[in-house]
Amino acid sequence: MDAILRYGSTQYKVSTGQTVKLPLLDVEVGSRVELDEVLQVKKDNGEAVIGRPTVEGAKVVGKVLGHGKDRKILVYTFKRRKGYEKRRGHRQQYTQVLIEDITL
Repeated sequence: MDAILRYGSTQYKVSTGQTVKLPLLDVEVGSRVELDEVLQVKKDNGEAVIGRPTVEGAKVVGKVLGHGKDRKILVYTFKRRKGYEKRRGHRQQYTQVLIEDITL
């Protein structure tokens, strides 16, 4: 089964056995997480169930593999002809989740 889920303001296409990097979740490593904001589910026979806006009773169950920081994103700001320039950056924190089950 495949599913499209929404977490935060981003949509993710996931399938069972896949690992996904989600924005930082406040859960322990090794614990289970249930994501219930499922927008679409594609069954094994090819039939798609589309939610309005979400699919009733559908959820994605995953296991937290770990937490980490992504690669650095650089933000460069300048004002032309003024000699002003500033370079900043940050590393976005994420949680790596293994998708175990998609239920409908």
